Amino acid sequence: MSGGSPGGGGRRGTPGESGTPFAPHTEAETAEMLDAVGADSLAELFDIPEAVEFDGEFGIEPRDERAIRRETRSMLGRNDDLVELLGRGHYDHYVPSLVDHLSDRSEFLTAYTQYQPEIQQGFLQALFEYQSLLVELTGLGVANCSMYDAATALGEAALLSSRVRRTSGSRVLVPESLFERRRSVLSNYVQGSDLTVESYPYDDGNVDLDALADRLDDDATMVYAESPTALGTLEEDLAAVGDLAGEHGALFCLGSDPVALSVLAAPESVGVDVAVGDASVLGLGRSYGMGLGLFATREEFVRQVPGRLVGASTDADGRRGYTLTLQTREQHIRRERATSNICTNQAWVALRAAMHAYWLGPDGLVEEARRSIDRAERLAGRVDDLNGVRAPVHDRRHFREFVAHADQPAPAVAGDLRKRGYAVHVLGEHRIGICVTGVPDRALDRFVDALREVTR
Repeated sequence: MSGGSPGGGGRRGTPGESGTPFAPHTEAETAEMLDAVGADSLAELFDIPEAVEFDGEFGIEPRDERAIRRETRSMLGRNDDLVELLGRGHYDHYVPSLVDHLSDRSEFLTAYTQYQPEIQQGFLQALFEYQSLLVELTGLGVANCSMYDAATALGEAALLSSRVRRTSGSRVLVPESLFERRRSVLSNYVQGSDLTVESYPYDDGNVDLDALADRLDDDATMVYAESPTALGTLEEDLAAVGDLAGEHGALFCLGSDPVALSVLAAPESVGVDVAVGDASVLGLGRSYGMGLGLFATREEFVRQVPGRLVGASTDADGRRGYTLTLQTREQHIRRERATSNICTNQAWVALRAAMHAYWLGPDGLVEEARRSIDRAERLAGRVDDLNGVRAPVHDRRHFREFVAHADQPAPAVAGDLRKRGYAVHVLGEHRIGICVTGVPDRALDRFVDALREVTR
């Protein structure tokens, strides 16, 4: 097995040269580099405040298991016990216990990147099935399982567009409501390229087609839209967005997730070139940071797909087998030819998503999606019946969440709700975001009562 990080990695040094099998440079090489930058030691390269510099002691007294458990319970007990109606990228779909039990098997937990197919057939097949699931949901020919989350998948899509674009442009257009953290990652991704990121406006929670048309010209390399949007709305004009992108030779990229895609039109059917999103709505609990990037694209771009692809083949005896058929990350090929430097092994997370999806089956996925629509719209209707509140703000179909307008200042409403045990997002001076996913019906009933009290 090659050396490096669990996701892939660095090269080993020679023990005789460096004194350690993991350091990449000899002492002579290190001294030469320090001399080039005018430093006397490696420590001079780091500016660590004295207050936080490690002094050789952690200050953690040893304790037995019972004492550690008691301290941990006390610490966690200081957390607020809130019913969270937060959403906005983190959704708490129920994960069946079967997923935990199967994915916690030692052969899955201890598996390295699947370089050796002869001993990784089970894992490779599960990843192949995950990719097949995405292909079926999107209608696109190629999918992988190497993206960190929706934000990195979007960044990789932008870079892909710059490699395959049919224009000489450099502008990436994204909706004005795009989550700030995703916009930030995208902007970070395109640094060092000639790409720039610009926004286009919405009209009542969907793409403002006229405004987008005004912003589009032949120097646009990619147009990104979402359904569901960050506002919880379902986009009604995806085909029109795709037509506008195609007229100017720009790639059309759609952000969604596997649950939503089970009831929406297949992205390929509305002109989508790349589908991205977060597949962690399957197989993972709401973990505030842990993700699984969805990435699928047209087969004509297969050589430009970032990360790795699992493919099916046959062995010397003619039996069906699975292997990594394409690896375009910089660990595997010459850096100048690599499409991505993502090296983390997302296989175990994709494995959980595949287990959850196939446990649900096609009918179960559709039922989950319809529940996300029905419960959001029913709650919006109940909220709209309250005095001093209007919901939903946008006259569209909604998925999982919606925006409500409160006559009172939104921060005050959210603060009063928090005191009563409920957490919602403040989205503006008089707007709050409400998400139903993962919240039991009885808790929603009590939330409506609490909202009635604080908005009188």
